[in-house]
Amino acid sequence: MTGGVEGLTRDYRVAFLAHLTRRCEASLSRGYELGRAAVTQGLGILEVASVHHEVLLEVLRETPADELPEVAAAAAEFLSEVLATSDMAQRALLHRR
Repeated sequence: MTGGVEGLTRDYRVAFLAHLTRRCEASLSRGYELGRAAVTQGLGILEVASVHHEVLLEVLRETPADELPEVAAAAAEFLSEVLATSDMAQRALLHRR
């Protein structure tokens, strides 16, 4: 993954679109790796959420109404994987206290 929010946005878009076409463990794994890279680069959860929202809105503009529930479910599934590393890091910090 290339650096910063711009790089995350570009990589997120590619990975999310791939996940929409083949909802599989490999596409979810790519989401997890994006999340790990974002944490490593110091990007916060709000930046990641903003990128997700931006990419999801792009997709929704082109999605037929009858496909919206499936896209929403795939988006939630993908975002959960992306945020998994942040969640684990936060839990680790809380347990240290």
